[in-house]
Amino acid sequence: MTAQNSDKPDLAASSEQAVNETNVADFGPHTGTKAADIVERPADMERGVAGKLSTWTLLVVIMELCERFAYYGASLMFNIYLQTMLGRSKSSAVVLIRVNQFMSYATTILGAIIADQFLGKYKTIVVFAVVYMIGLVVLTISSTDFAINGGFGLAGFCIAVFGFIGFGTGGIKSNVSSFMAEQIPVGYKQTGTPGVYEDSKLTTERGFRYFYWSINVGAFAGMLACPQVAKNKSYALAFMIPTIMFFLGILAFIGGTKRYTKKQPQGTVLIKVWKCMRYARAHKHEGQLHWLDSSRDARDQEWNNEFVIGLQRSLRACKVFLFYPLYWSVYGNMTDLLINQGLTMQRPKWLSVDQLNVINSLVLIVAIPVFDNYVFPLLWRMGFKMGPIVRITTGFAIAVGGFIYVTILQKIIYTQGPYYDFTGPNVPANATNDISVWLQIVPYAVVAISEIFTSVTGLEFAFSQAPAELKSVLTAVFLFTNCGGSLIGMVLGIWSSDPQVLYVFAAQTIILGVLAVVFYFCFRHYDAMVAEQEQFN
Repeated sequence: MTAQNSDKPDLAASSEQAVNETNVADFGPHTGTKAADIVERPADMERGVAGKLSTWTLLVVIMELCERFAYYGASLMFNIYLQTMLGRSKSSAVVLIRVNQFMSYATTILGAIIADQFLGKYKTIVVFAVVYMIGLVVLTISSTDFAINGGFGLAGFCIAVFGFIGFGTGGIKSNVSSFMAEQIPVGYKQTGTPGVYEDSKLTTERGFRYFYWSINVGAFAGMLACPQVAKNKSYALAFMIPTIMFFLGILAFIGGTKRYTKKQPQGTVLIKVWKCMRYARAHKHEGQLHWLDSSRDARDQEWNNEFVIGLQRSLRACKVFLFYPLYWSVYGNMTDLLINQGLTMQRPKWLSVDQLNVINSLVLIVAIPVFDNYVFPLLWRMGFKMGPIVRITTGFAIAVGGFIYVTILQKIIYTQGPYYDFTGPNVPANATNDISVWLQIVPYAVVAISEIFTSVTGLEFAFSQAPAELKSVLTAVFLFTNCGGSLIGMVLGIWSSDPQVLYVFAAQTIILGVLAVVFYFCFRHYDAMVAEQEQFN
């Protein structure tokens, strides 16, 4: 993931790839992907470096920061809010939280289709941002004492979260990262050093890393501030803060309207995909390396060979994404099961236990620049060329290690008094055992490191493997894998109470460990294919 060497096999090769997919004559401001000073790789180029991100690119990043502040600042409070203010049990609170996560990612496909076929990414982001904003306002109103005492608390929560915020989140998420990448000019630009050029591929990699970094800055700030306001003031005021923050993010995003590169919607791209696949099936013949090869060089069809090649890569990427749902199920434990675990441990009076999630974001804020500037360059110089599959497998393995720790910690909690496994008579609702909540710092930090390898790589992989017309769709497919994780979490939520939760942790950990091994042996050859793709570009 380093931005030090243009020959490195990394994932955000979309910039050079876009040259193959779009006529260079079409490049220009405000109409499509911009072109840098030089489109073809210069003959005297010795190495590439990442360029600076433009102000307009950073406005998109700021929008994402504010949206993530709103999302994590609000959703982190849901668990305790549902239990203490709306009278839900632990298991029902877990299920409602996972339904929220499901809605937030199920709608990514809808957002991608609307962007690619009707409105374009910019207008789609704005429309779904308005929907999101309405949900935040309804959530704030429904959390007032007047609304809760009047019986509107739970109904208002469901309307806001499932009816508006879920749709708004999905519509934004499926487009905002690829819209950010489209603000980066395609090609090469001379620097003051002979043989050294700014390489848009490396600039795009940097953009994705710092886009993900901004997500965690927003999440960190939201998770740090909002639970404290809820604990010391009121939930209505705590939910109002994300509402105001997101409104400011919308204003920042709209501020770049006249300067953004805006690709026009491509029309019915999914129908085009279907026609291409149907043509390939109908003209299949012996000796094909891939079943879609028969759709190449097709006469009088609306696709070209570049589209077919991109579609082949997209289908391979979808196979990779099939292994993500269980990872997201494990990851999602931070917003429910780990909070419930923390509620059974000794903690300072000033601490709201859900705030330990800030450890995850804080580690990412610090670790992403460290990995970008030191760890990945060092691994590269040492000969460890980590392709996407190796990185994703590494992320899975790190997450497994973190939840081995969580499973052991849960077992230790049950060995401590005075309430042990919380199944005895006269156990109060807020019972805690004699064990420190600070022991939870480890899994929050470990999961953060796993995200650098797994989540960031997945975003890059989706963007780099899709043809220009399918970038939003494939990004949405990747994000949609979160829905699978949420569904798994909903099912496991049935056993989220003590002491069954111990077996939930153990089962998730074992299955993810097995899947990590299977994943590597199924897809390890993809790394060489991606490296060849980048070299060809």
